[in-house]
Amino acid sequence: MTWLSNSSVGRKVVMSVTGAALVLFLLFHATMNVVAIFSGDAYNAICKFLGANWYALVGTLGLGFLVVVHIIYAFILSVQNYRARGKERYAVTDRQKDVEWASKNMLVLGIIVVCFIFLHLYNFWAKMQLVELQHMAGCAVNTSLAQNGVYHIQQLFSSPVYSIVYLVWLAALWFHLTHGIWSAMHTLGWNNNIWMARWKCIAKIVATLIVLMFAAVVVCFAFGIAPICA
Repeated sequence: MTWLSNSSVGRKVVMSVTGAALVLFLLFHATMNVVAIFSGDAYNAICKFLGANWYALVGTLGLGFLVVVHIIYAFILSVQNYRARGKERYAVTDRQKDVEWASKNMLVLGIIVVCFIFLHLYNFWAKMQLVELQHMAGCAVNTSLAQNGVYHIQQLFSSPVYSIVYLVWLAALWFHLTHGIWSAMHTLGWNNNIWMARWKCIAKIVATLIVLMFAAVVVCFAFGIAPICA
C-alpha cells in the first residue's frame, strides 16, 4: 500500500477519500446547526449528546485525523504540480483559460478554509468539548455553558464582524467544494463523459446545500430571527 503515499495517483486517492468523508461530516454538521434556528433546547440536547462522551471523542479524533491527512496531501500535491509545470506555469494557454477558477485556486481556497477551522475551534470546540475534557481531568473550569451551544452561537454572531467573516469563509468553502467533490469522483474512477457532467451538477447542489444551511444560521442569529436561549 506504499503507492498511496509514494505515487501521484495514490496521493490523489487519499485526497479524494478523505475529502469525501469530510463532505459527509459537513452535511451532518450543517444539518445539526440548522436545528438551532428552530429549537434552542433541541440543539443543546444534540450538543450534550456530542459532548465529552467516548463516542464523540473517537469521532473528534477521527475527524481531526482526516483533516490533517487531507491538508498534508493537498500541500504535497500542490508542490508536486507546481514543480511539474516548470516554466509552463507562466504561460497563458487556451487549456488554462478553460480551467475553472476554483481549480486554479484550490490551494488558496484550502488555506482560507483551514484558517477558518482554527478560528471555529477557538470559538466553539475550545469553549465546549475542551472545557468538559478539562473538567474531567480535574481542572477548575466553569462548565455551566459547555453544552449550551445556542448561547455560543448567539454570542458569536451578535458581532457583525464575525458574521461577515463566517459568510466570507462560506463563499470560499462553496468554491472549494464545487470543484473538490467532482474532482474526487474523477480520481476514484467515475470519470466518463456522462457521469462527470452529473457529478459536476451534484457537486454544486451539495456545496450549495451545505453553505446555505450554515449561512442560514449566521443570518438568523445575526438578525435575531432564531429563538433566544438563556
